[in-house]
Amino acid sequence: MENRIYKIRNLIVEKNIDALLIKGKTNKRYIGALTGSGVYVLVTKDNAYQILDGRYIEEADKKTIGFINKVVPQGLYIPTIIELIKELSIEKVGIENQAMTIKEYIDLSEAGFNITLLTNEIGKMRSVKSKDEIELIKKACELTDEIFKEVIAEIKEGMTELEVAALIQYMSMKKGATGMAFDTIVASGERGAMPHGRPTTKKLKRNEAITIDFGIVYEGYQSDMTRTISIGTPPKKIQEIYAEVLKAQQLAIEGIKEGAYAKDVDKIARDSITESGFGDYFTHGLGHGIGLGDGEVPTLNSRSEDILEEGMVMSCEPGIYIPDLGGVRIEDDVVIENGKGVSLNKTSKEWIILGE
Repeated sequence: MENRIYKIRNLIVEKNIDALLIKGKTNKRYIGALTGSGVYVLVTKDNAYQILDGRYIEEADKKTIGFINKVVPQGLYIPTIIELIKELSIEKVGIENQAMTIKEYIDLSEAGFNITLLTNEIGKMRSVKSKDEIELIKKACELTDEIFKEVIAEIKEGMTELEVAALIQYMSMKKGATGMAFDTIVASGERGAMPHGRPTTKKLKRNEAITIDFGIVYEGYQSDMTRTISIGTPPKKIQEIYAEVLKAQQLAIEGIKEGAYAKDVDKIARDSITESGFGDYFTHGLGHGIGLGDGEVPTLNSRSEDILEEGMVMSCEPGIYIPDLGGVRIEDDVVIENGKGVSLNKTSKEWIILGE
């Protein structure tokens, strides 16, 4: 983690500030600090401090290294941080604008400090993964493949979407996941037209598409995979859009390479779907960064200014969603290795028909 603190100190120099106050859970995890809501981290040019209440001190002593721990009464974090900053004769402080509350910002400003707001600078720093990080993401994807295989072996006509989601969570914990990366999506039949369709009591029927989108957390790192399957043969229109989504995804993965603009990769998939006549039904960006969680870079959409680099990991998830019919999404996690995009998910992308 020392190398990551070193990166934070480089950012401090780059931003011409004296210290950086970190509150965001994902960024705290990245530098090896505790992630609880009652933990703040102040990184200066010389030291790193964890400001925390008594609930966390034993864990901090046992699980974190390289931090000076300052225990404070619960709820008095900012007053203590203000005192510490003054003791250190610090004037210019950087804070995460998405993690800090308005009141915290006001309190720090009124204490007389020169505040610099950071947007996603640490997220960009996290975007290029180390070999160890990539191995953890690969393991998360490997487990995701195994979980999916076991889950679809249990899916039967008449099960509810909620039962499928519960089975995914159970299998994930059984396989060694420490949590789910996000709320699992299970959307069947006409509900497949909702890209983020949360599971309901709707029962699975024969001859309709079922979109399953889930990810796990493994040693802090996440996976994210989507497959669209069916029990029995789906309608011809669904089969048609499946072929178009698969084609667009394969073309986009080929476009993921070192030096490419993220928006250009999005355009590859979007142009392919548009040429097939379904452009109006691809209603979201192509993908997002994969790693520890919130704020992962790169973002693959038409507005992104991100440039892809060796070691970045991202989702590639085109979809077509047609109201009153249903939808299809196919998603893999892709890492840039030796300059080229490589899919980490090994689950087949041929149409999977259950019960036949």
